[in-house]
Amino acid sequence: MTVQPPPREDAPGRIPVGLSSASVWPQPARAAFEMAADLGFDGVEVMVWADAVSQDVAALRRLSDQHGVPVLAVHAPCLLITQRVWSPEPEERLRRAVVVAGELGASTVVVHPPFRWQRRYADGFSDLVAELEETSGIAVAVENMFPLRPPSTLNRLRGAKAGGLSAFTPSPDPTEVGYRNYTLDLSHAAAAHVDAIDLLKRMKGGLAHVHLADGTGAPRDEHLVPGQGNQPCAEVCEALAADGYRGSVVLEVNTRKARTRQQRAAVLAEALRFTQEHLRPLSST
Repeated sequence: MTVQPPPREDAPGRIPVGLSSASVWPQPARAAFEMAADLGFDGVEVMVWADAVSQDVAALRRLSDQHGVPVLAVHAPCLLITQRVWSPEPEERLRRAVVVAGELGASTVVVHPPFRWQRRYADGFSDLVAELEETSGIAVAVENMFPLRPPSTLNRLRGAKAGGLSAFTPSPDPTEVGYRNYTLDLSHAAAAHVDAIDLLKRMKGGLAHVHLADGTGAPRDEHLVPGQGNQPCAEVCEALAADGYRGSVVLEVNTRKARTRQQRAAVLAEALRFTQEHLRPLSST
């Protein structure tokens, strides 16, 4: 079966739709560029992690040039599994992500709020983000996260509240601190039991980047294809189109169950069609 990509739309003011390299995991970053080109995505967000290519500016530039797919954003290595990528120091990892984004022509770096145990990093995080944006011209867009919900026994041992235990300081919601630029992630909003529309409104004016994926409210980061959960994915896309949003929408969906390249392509093509349909201005429908 051959997957037919949605037609590419080049209307002025159209919101670019990108593919996160996390969406092809466990395939490497190379596969994300290939898939983005084949399916008609407007670019790629590079998740920097254990894959050596994702850490290599020259390799990423070659892939971008080879496939004609720009790098829209770089996701700094701030996951638990990437704490040693580039450097054990989180500040150095973020600084390097900004440098890499600049060298690749990306306008945005996505970063998570600091973990609670990263006290020195957390103390200077707001100032660091502001400094990097001022000196680079790149948006360092802080992403909304979600609390952990450990089993009830562990809750009692740790004295956690029913809502869960946040691993982030001071909050998994960056709007409680206030930054110039934000990344809105709908899968994270689902896991946090946060109203995504309310979060969108709080980020309005500072929204630089969107991770589009669905969720059901389960206590984990599901990253479902938009339309397969209970999040307002369509409503968010329509609001972005109506408000003249100038950032990118990046699909960050889970395709780990795909057994073949064609199965993965079919999932991503479905997600791309959904996104393009709902990002289309109402006047053009």
